Amino acid sequence: MKKSLVLWSMATISLMSLAACDAAPPSSTSNAKGTEIKKTIKLGLNLELTGPVSAYGGAEKVGAQMAVNEINHAGGVNGKKIELVTKDNKSENAESATVTTSLATQNNVNVIVGPATSGAAAAASPNATAAAVPLITPSGTQDDLTIARDGKTYDYIFRTTFIDSYQGDVMSTFATDQLKAKKVFLFYDNSSDYAKGIAKQFKKVYKGKIVAEATYQSGDTDFQSALTKYKNKSFDAVIMPGYYQETGTIIKQAREMGITAPIVGPDGFADDKLVELGGKENVTNVYYLSGYSEKTSKKAAKFAKTFKAKYGSNPSMFAALGYDSVYMAAKASENAKSSKDISKALAKLKDFKGVTGTMTIDKHHNPIKSVSVIGLTKGKETSTTVIQAKK
Repeated sequence: MKKSLVLWSMATISLMSLAACDAAPPSSTSNAKGTEIKKTIKLGLNLELTGPVSAYGGAEKVGAQMAVNEINHAGGVNGKKIELVTKDNKSENAESATVTTSLATQNNVNVIVGPATSGAAAAASPNATAAAVPLITPSGTQDDLTIARDGKTYDYIFRTTFIDSYQGDVMSTFATDQLKAKKVFLFYDNSSDYAKGIAKQFKKVYKGKIVAEATYQSGDTDFQSALTKYKNKSFDAVIMPGYYQETGTIIKQAREMGITAPIVGPDGFADDKLVELGGKENVTNVYYLSGYSEKTSKKAAKFAKTFKAKYGSNPSMFAALGYDSVYMAAKASENAKSSKDISKALAKLKDFKGVTGTMTIDKHHNPIKSVSVIGLTKGKETSTTVIQAKK
């Protein structure tokens, strides 16, 4: 996920030269020694636990905590328990950078999971790199998130989810192959780099005709003007890159004025509040991309069953991504003596079987994995289409 990037100088003087807003672009590598693994493996959570996107960070915290509990109950990682240190970045990019420095230099964590959003992860990246502590963002999808300004891959930045441009590719593939959509209405959030990136890629690869294109801004609540303007256009689907906060309301208003065409969105739809905002009766013939579905594997189904028994609700994609991120960190810690060793092992991770799919980390520290397209009828998941990963 992506929110706008705010640069923030580090709180620790030893790291100031790399973090100042007007400084040279941060390096993809670090001369720091990293942090030593001692009696426990210290894992820091840098998540959006309050603020506008706390739904994402909160879910990832629950998934991560569940994974830590399971690992420790089973004896830890080669006998070493995982010690969890949790901090709230308040859904603020600047605070995310500060939290990263605090976790690395004050708490001496060996690996960081989070932030959830791309903007916060991008703000945290220079600090994690400077401290030589690997950072795994469960859901940061911005394409260049793992790549420094010099074009090199950050040694210490990884992700568990797919990238924005791939979402544009998959939305095009699904609309063309599954919905047989030859004409679409493209309606996206023009204030979000996340949504704009997906829309840009969709326009690049879609072979059909975009008969109408409209935009809105984050925080908007009245979309009737654009919907009224284009509702009588002939289109086979509505492509809607954006977050659930706005798209849920758009779905409601579109359906109420008689737009019945399939609506296709990215992983920003993946929250129960989409249905709350849209209304169950309206959230039909709606599809969204997800890094997780309990229907894709026995491992995913078992995770969902255990999660529901423990927490009383079905796990979201974000809970599943937080869960897998911790297990990835644990796997990479098996033979590690320091945070640097964990980073090296993460870069070599191959055929890791998680609840969100089987993953191999590529040269840019992105996971090669399949994508699920979830179909909703009256607000309930009624179909899952798996789009295989591009090798």
